[in-house]
Amino acid sequence: MDTPVPPPTTGPSPRRRDRHGRGMRGPVAPPQVPLSASRAEVFGDLVQDSVERLARRWPQLADIDFLVLDVPGAEADAAGLGWSDDAVPLGGTIAPRDGFPARVVVYRRPVEIRTKGRDERAALVHEVVVEQVAELLGLTPETVDPRYGEE
Repeated sequence: MDTPVPPPTTGPSPRRRDRHGRGMRGPVAPPQVPLSASRAEVFGDLVQDSVERLARRWPQLADIDFLVLDVPGAEADAAGLGWSDDAVPLGGTIAPRDGFPARVVVYRRPVEIRTKGRDERAALVHEVVVEQVAELLGLTPETVDPRYGEE
């Protein structure tokens, strides 16, 4: 007895799982598009956005390094960014010395703990960056960013 042959399909071939049952293999998105960014990368982007916003008004920021550290620790004490026992800093500054440029440090975890959403986090990051830049330049935060405290 002959077995019937199924009719040929005219549409696209059905999706098939690979031989290990894992589903379709290969990239889901083009390589230039990140599928997901880590919290640290998103936070770094917030700091960078804030710096770019201020750099339009203060070109001397090109001479300052901006760093993101997870938490203040031994490296902060070694750099002279100590703090009191009752307050954890959100950021700090390191004056230029020994051929190294001035630095502004923003601490990611203390900022994240104090904020609930992305907009609130972006506003606090900008405040911290403005305060630290103002300290380095010897100005008030309102001079560095006239909208300081409004957001």
